[in-house]
Amino acid sequence: MDSRKKPIRILVSKLGLDGHDRGALVICRGLRDAGMEVIYSGLFCTPEKVAKIAIDEDVDVVAMSLLNGAHLTLFPKVKSLLDKEGARDILVLGGGIIPKKDKEILERQGVYGNFGPVTP
Repeated sequence: MDSRKKPIRILVSKLGLDGHDRGALVICRGLRDAGMEVIYSGLFCTPEKVAKIAIDEDVDVVAMSLLNGAHLTLFPKVKSLLDKEGARDILVLGGGIIPKKDKEILERQGVYGNFGPVTP
């Protein structure tokens, strides 16, 4: 019997009209180096595409990055689509330029973390 644990599978995604992916790529490398299986969605994803990739790839976590201010619209939409498809067990994380007041709103909607610039 193999006693090794399955690595965490994480989808890192850039949503909407945000072409700034340097931070997301750094996150991908750090997570990979920490032993996780990382799938990168590429740029300009719709919430529907992110939810589909997450379900198709059987990920444990969806980590979304957004720098254009649409986080209150796009992040909850991904969470809603995952829930609708019965994927409530997928942890949904956000990151980008997210004001403190918006973090609480997102957490009430099931989007956690909401990490900002220079988060250690």
